[in-house]
Amino acid sequence: MVGDNIAIIIPMYNEESTILSVINDLHRNLPNANIFVFDNNSSDKSFSLVESKISKDSNTTNCYLNLLKVTTQGKGAVIREAFSMINADIYIIIDADAQYDANILPKALNHFVKNKLDMLNISRKTSDDTIYRRGHKLGNRVFSKITSLLFGKKFYDMLSGYRIFSKAFVKSFPAHSQGFEIETELTIFSLQQHLRVDEIEALYKARPCGSISKLSTFKDGLKILFMIAQLLFTERPLLVFGSFSFLFFILGIIFGLPVVFEFIQTSKVSRFPTLFVCIGFEIVSVIFAIAGLLSFLIVRNTKEMRHFIYLQHKS
Repeated sequence: MVGDNIAIIIPMYNEESTILSVINDLHRNLPNANIFVFDNNSSDKSFSLVESKISKDSNTTNCYLNLLKVTTQGKGAVIREAFSMINADIYIIIDADAQYDANILPKALNHFVKNKLDMLNISRKTSDDTIYRRGHKLGNRVFSKITSLLFGKKFYDMLSGYRIFSKAFVKSFPAHSQGFEIETELTIFSLQQHLRVDEIEALYKARPCGSISKLSTFKDGLKILFMIAQLLFTERPLLVFGSFSFLFFILGIIFGLPVVFEFIQTSKVSRFPTLFVCIGFEIVSVIFAIAGLLSFLIVRNTKEMRHFIYLQHKS
């Protein structure tokens, strides 16, 4: 563990009341790690506080703290920028709101390295139900179950903003998300690429006074739901298009059976509109089947390319 190059990524947006305590906690638990704070257009004193700390610490210690700006708004944009510019062996992302427990990191890193994981999800465990907003908790459970059903592995807290990644994961991750739906994309990517993942629990603390949640229950919830639907189309097209193909095939059979029975009994077809509807449904069914097959071949090729990039960075 001592020889590993560890990068801690902190997306920051208006967290003047917590950012310094988060940095200090992380540095105390992982003194050899490089900390990268990415300011995402903060309008409070967050940027100047970190800037002052860097100036102060540079005179007494090695420069472990880095401050960068990302002008494109959104957590997903920050993670995409961070993953592309930072080169490390192990990556950690953590929110700047001081709700995640930094004391778990040494134990979590040992678990990560020992089991040769590509992603370790650190799920939130609360001692008080009022800490975790009811709407957020319900949405997390629903999205976790949907993802488990569609992509095959259950995560207790798939929307956690506290994770550890391997270099191979980071450098092969496409990062299309713009906002808080980035956690959904990270989770589904790990499942679709069949990477080594695990989940452990850590204490989730109450939000400190003066710190305000940036997550909108309904607005961001809809974005996350849309991201799941989008990834379902792009990652499992055979399931999506195959389902539509089967649906239209069944509809064609339902509309076509009366016409077939009539023809068997009278050797005539009097329901031409029904027959045309039946034929139309079957044609649409075939189109969806072909589209699904072609999309599946494209996705398989994309996965192979991602895996090739993954292997290039696998130590």
